[in-house]
Amino acid sequence: MEENFIFAGFGGQGVLLAGKILANAFMLEGKNVTWYPCYGAEMRGGTVNCEIVVSNDEVSSVHKKDTDFAIVLNQLSFDKFISRVKAGGTIIANSSLVKILKPRSDIKYIFAPITEMAQKLGEIKTANIVALGVLASACHQLTTESLHKALEYVLPAHRKYLLPLNLEALKSGFDALAVAG
Repeated sequence: MEENFIFAGFGGQGVLLAGKILANAFMLEGKNVTWYPCYGAEMRGGTVNCEIVVSNDEVSSVHKKDTDFAIVLNQLSFDKFISRVKAGGTIIANSSLVKILKPRSDIKYIFAPITEMAQKLGEIKTANIVALGVLASACHQLTTESLHKALEYVLPAHRKYLLPLNLEALKSGFDALAVAG
């Protein structure tokens, strides 16, 4: 069975890094994966997204019309990608930057204060990893162990010192959804 994920936000929020971590975590679980980044010429502040397609079999295509999960870190991304969530799919939105609205009745909404959670950890730049934790708690087919290993693999050598903080951010996101129900 194939599942599709969109991770979106502003440039500088670590969207592409989070997508790489997610793709690598699925690969560590033996899945076939594609990762497709999309960003404009702008750097920080412009819109950025990536799509991850995961399957037990060969992945049929990279760019899908509909997605099972959209993880959006800002209002612009929420507005842009909510229409791409398939009926029965889930949108995970950063309620620190996204208005809590539910314009569709055929999808599941998860609003989490992702930026605020990252700030409580002392580093706003961990918001992308907090979001991965929320996703891991919501999608039930991704283990935190695989995400831990993927984080270790994807973080460059000069950033390895950030691994403990990122693991704490991942746990914070995972636990937040478990507590919220």
